[in-house]
Amino acid sequence: MDARDKQVLRSLRLDLCAELLVEGLVMQYLYQEGILTESDVQEIRAQVTNQRKTMMLLDILPARGPKAFETFLESLQEFPWVKDKLEAKRNEVMLVAPTDDEIPGILQHTLKNPPTDQQINKLARGLGPEWEYIVLSLGLTQTDIYRCKANHPYNIQSQITETIDEHQLWLKD
Repeated sequence: MDARDKQVLRSLRLDLCAELLVEGLVMQYLYQEGILTESDVQEIRAQVTNQRKTMMLLDILPARGPKAFETFLESLQEFPWVKDKLEAKRNEVMLVAPTDDEIPGILQHTLKNPPTDQQINKLARGLGPEWEYIVLSLGLTQTDIYRCKANHPYNIQSQITETIDEHQLWLKD
């Protein structure tokens, strides 16, 4: 999935969680088209609420290849207003695409300086139980996560802090 489509999903994440039910045709269509695996479907179904199911789908989609966004749009037959909203946001993002060295919403001087220990701790407190999915999407491996968990078996915040700090996630592309 290209960066523009990831940005669209990220910017409409809360709207999608409020308006979308992925349990029905959406998930089955994505499975039929090979975007979701059997394991993905089981992981989504294991979530307790519809919002959590949608969040899980939105976490999985960006890593499912270049056809994932288009196929996701096709799966929204029951939710034409959601599809329209996604397409409108996609066109809007195309019109105001950032330059190569620019990330929307982040000042340039912030990007050039590594985070302080205080900022890393604040981030670690805010990530919560989804931290593993986030660092995996940033390029770490399960082995890296396991090592950090083994070093701090009883303190999730320390696991997260070590992962961010030791692996210098702010330097990865």
